[in-house]
Amino acid sequence: MRHLLVFAGRMEAEEVAVLVGEEFPQVETPSVVREALAGEDDAEDAQWLVVVEDPGGALPAEAVTRLEELAEEHDGWREQDL
Repeated sequence: MRHLLVFAGRMEAEEVAVLVGEEFPQVETPSVVREALAGEDDAEDAQWLVVVEDPGGALPAEAVTRLEELAEEHDGWREQDL
């Protein structure tokens, strides 16, 4: 399972990636990637993703809730990618 934390800005994504790494040492270090919105040609419309790998869904429900909170605290949101 993979959790995607989505942000408008790179700084927010990088800050959250560090926080996730500190709070959840049991998962791999999150990566930060830039993702263009579907159908958008303008690079300004790209989103920044913090990719949290969770093989086998090892994170408990309260950890997933915390990922959502971290995203929301930094003006982002969480999506799940199976």
